[in-house]
Amino acid sequence: MIDIEKIRTDFPILGERVYGKDLVYLDNGATTQKPKVVIDRMEEVFTRYNSNIHRGVHHLSDIASREYEQAREIVRGFINAGSTDEIIFNSGTTAGINNVACSFGERFVGRGDEIVISALEHHANIVPWQMLCERKGATLRVIPMSDDGELNIDHYKAILGKSTRLVAITHASNALGVVPPVKEIIAEARRLGIPVLVDGAQGVQHGVVDVRDLDCDFYVFSGHKVYGPTGIGVLYGKRELLDDMPPWQGGGDMVKSVTFEKTEYNDLPFKFEAGTTNYAGAIGLAAALEYIGAVGLEEIAAAEADLLSYATERLSAIKGVTIYGNSSCKISVISFLIDGVHQYDAGMVLDKMGVAVRTGTHCAQPVMERLGIDGTIRASFCFYNTRHEVDRLAEGIEKVIEMFR
Repeated sequence: MIDIEKIRTDFPILGERVYGKDLVYLDNGATTQKPKVVIDRMEEVFTRYNSNIHRGVHHLSDIASREYEQAREIVRGFINAGSTDEIIFNSGTTAGINNVACSFGERFVGRGDEIVISALEHHANIVPWQMLCERKGATLRVIPMSDDGELNIDHYKAILGKSTRLVAITHASNALGVVPPVKEIIAEARRLGIPVLVDGAQGVQHGVVDVRDLDCDFYVFSGHKVYGPTGIGVLYGKRELLDDMPPWQGGGDMVKSVTFEKTEYNDLPFKFEAGTTNYAGAIGLAAALEYIGAVGLEEIAAAEADLLSYATERLSAIKGVTIYGNSSCKISVISFLIDGVHQYDAGMVLDKMGVAVRTGTHCAQPVMERLGIDGTIRASFCFYNTRHEVDRLAEGIEKVIEMFR
C-alpha cells in the first residue's frame, strides 16, 4: 500500500500554492510532476559529468556515455524488451511514431496499401499516418467507437486484410481514458502477420507494460508522462523489423563510415539516433523509472483505480455534470462537461481555486466530433493525488455551477 504522505513529499511542486490555495494538480495526462530524485539526477549530470556521449575518450565523456547506456538498460528492463538494441531514444512519443511512419513506411508501404488506426487516437497517432498515406498513395482505415468510447472490434476484424501493412493503436485514450483491448487487437493482427504499433504515452505510467507479453512490434512513450524530463522518449521495436528499416534521419553517430560515394549505417540502436541525443534526459528518465519501480507498479495501478472510482462517484452525483468515456476499462482520467458552462470558463474558475485541469479537445478532435462536442474538461489523476483533492475538484465544480447559474 502506498504511503501517500511520504510520496507527496517526494514531489516538491506539490507543496506550491496557487492564488493562495494549496495546489491540486489534476493535469497528469498532459505532463506528470517530477520527484526530487529525477531533479537531483539531472542536476548531477550538469554539475558533475556533462559531456557529449560516445565520441569522446576523456573522463567526463566516458561517464556520460556509460550512464546513458545504463539508462537504456533500465528502460529495457522496465518494459521487458529482449535487448537494448531494441530501445531507441528520441524526443518523445510523437518522434517515435514519426520515426516508424517515415522508416517502416518508406520500406514497407506502397500504393494501394492500408494503415489501420482507431477513432480514439491522439493527433500524433493520426497525422503521421495521413502524411505517409499521402506520400505513398495508401489508405487510412479507422476502427469506429461507441458513445462510451469503446472500439468496434468486429469492424476492426473486418477491415484487416492482405492490403493492411500496419495497425497503430493507443494503449489508452488521452481524451477519455478508455483502454481498448490492445492484446486482442494485436493477436488478431498477428494472426495475419500484420505489425502493430502501440502508442503508450498514456499507458506506460499506469501499470506494468511488458512488450513481449503484448507481442507488439513497436511501443512508443514519452518521459514527461512517466515522471521523467521533457524532451526524451522511447521507441521500442522488434529487432528483426528495426534491422530492415532505413534510418529516418542522417547525421553523426548513426554511421560506421562516410565517404562522398557511400555511407555505411551504424548498428542498432545507434542507426536511429542521429546527432547528439538528449543524454541528460535519458538519464533522468531512468531515474524516474527506477523511482516508480520502487513504489510498485501494481500499487500505483491500485491507487489510481481507487481515485478513478471515487472521482467518478463524486462527479456523477453533481447535477449538470456529464462524463464522457464511460467504459468499464479506463485509466484514471475523467473527461466531463458542465451544463451551460463552456469548458474554458470552467477551467479558469477552477484554476482560481487552485485546481489545475486541462480543457479543450486534448489533441483528439475526431473524438470530440464523434461525440458531438467541441471539447471537455479533463481531470487526470496519478498516484500522488488524494481523495481530498478529488473533493476539492468536486467543490470547485459546484462553485462553477453556482457562479454560472
